[in-house]
Amino acid sequence: MNTLRNKVQLIGRLGQDPEIVNFDDGNKIAKFSLATDDSYKDKNGNKVERAYWHNIIVRGGLVKVVENYISKGQEIAVEGKLTNRSWEDKEGKKHYTTEIVCNELLMLSK
Repeated sequence: MNTLRNKVQLIGRLGQDPEIVNFDDGNKIAKFSLATDDSYKDKNGNKVERAYWHNIIVRGGLVKVVENYISKGQEIAVEGKLTNRSWEDKEGKKHYTTEIVCNELLMLSK
């Protein structure tokens, strides 16, 4: 059960082309947003659709796959774990974000 403690699986579409960030040590990461959608019926019986946006971070060997084969609008499946981080901007205001660190990726459409 330890592998289920922090596991996320999503299927969605990329909101923009991935951003590749290169570091001085030669490592790089890929960042992109993934949209998943959901629908339900409101109290009047009308269908309501909603998109949820998720920030995805890719490290290691998968960065090459993202860099060469993944683009805006493409449907993919990701598996990873939830992470949180915070930072202070130039004005000293603290910001928080939740991201999914992807460890598996499956391309579902071109």
